[in-house]
Amino acid sequence: MVHYRNRYLNYIRRKPLALLAPITLLVVIYFYFFSAHGFSSSKQKYNYTRKSRGWFYKNRDTVILKDLPKNHISHYDLNKLTASKDALNKREEVLILTPMSKFLPEYWENINKLTYDHSLISLGFIFPRTTEGDDALKELENALKKTKREKLLNFKKITILRQDSNSLNSQLEKDRHAFKVQKERRSMMALARNSLVFSTILPSTSWILWLDADIVETPATLIQDLTGHNKPVVSANVHQRYINPDTKQQDIRPYDFNNWVESEEGLKLAASLPDDEIIVEGYSEMVTHRALMAHFYDPKGDPSTEMTLDGVGGGAVMVKADVHRDGAMFPSFPFYHLIETEGFAKMAKRLGYEVYGLPNYLVFHYNE
Repeated sequence: MVHYRNRYLNYIRRKPLALLAPITLLVVIYFYFFSAHGFSSSKQKYNYTRKSRGWFYKNRDTVILKDLPKNHISHYDLNKLTASKDALNKREEVLILTPMSKFLPEYWENINKLTYDHSLISLGFIFPRTTEGDDALKELENALKKTKREKLLNFKKITILRQDSNSLNSQLEKDRHAFKVQKERRSMMALARNSLVFSTILPSTSWILWLDADIVETPATLIQDLTGHNKPVVSANVHQRYINPDTKQQDIRPYDFNNWVESEEGLKLAASLPDDEIIVEGYSEMVTHRALMAHFYDPKGDPSTEMTLDGVGGGAVMVKADVHRDGAMFPSFPFYHLIETEGFAKMAKRLGYEVYGLPNYLVFHYNE
């Protein structure tokens, strides 16, 4: 056996555990008192400030964190976000989205007459990069300034976007509704709608109301009425006021034929088409015999009457925000031979959501 002159070395040589025990104890004490978490096994709430790692650790982020504004990080628990039939009392936020190529003062007046708390309403607009789009944008900005001067502009947020995709040069009714341009036009509209919703939806948004720029008359309680049905997707019935040439009196007529129920003829037609072709409803060139909600209006009927739909238009459609969050968008390509708003309805149903219409609840389209 080797003997060292130093008696301490001889002691350690004979009993090595005598040295290991105090070293282990010192390590345990250090980590317990000076590490970031000690030995606690409980899950602590995450803190975005970097924790010290000991006496000699210098936090290099300290200066950066001090310069950041307060509340620069926001937390939202989407599990607590509601979209209910009692939207106003629960102070649920509504986002009204409107693609706009022409500004109508009647549209803006109607928006301002809505009785839902304006502090819970955000507005989103998207304009095409055309001469008509430029003019419409200027007119909206002037209307906003005028409303602000009158101290009547109380909406939570207003977002204005310029379209980064193509659009039709002419927005005249006869041009934009021509059968031959429908696939191209509605593909462009789908891109604009997708840009608008995904750029403006907030973590606090409960409902999204798609309201066309040429809807100039609705009940003042439009938001309460539509959210009151508590449906994932619900559409109003779009009609139009006009002077009846036979009676010379003001009358109403159906306008939006994109709210429909699928038919056997429609399914057979879809099965016969190439994959890249779409079915466009309301045109004599394509006969589907679908049940159109526009023709189900009963002047004596209950405005709250519901009917299930397979396709919707974009006139006045209330959507629970979670439907969009779950991935329902406006296909700019043939989706089961459907596109844009009708394709959106199909996509929502494929995601497991039901789509409804209100045949006796009317909103009115501008008469050009």
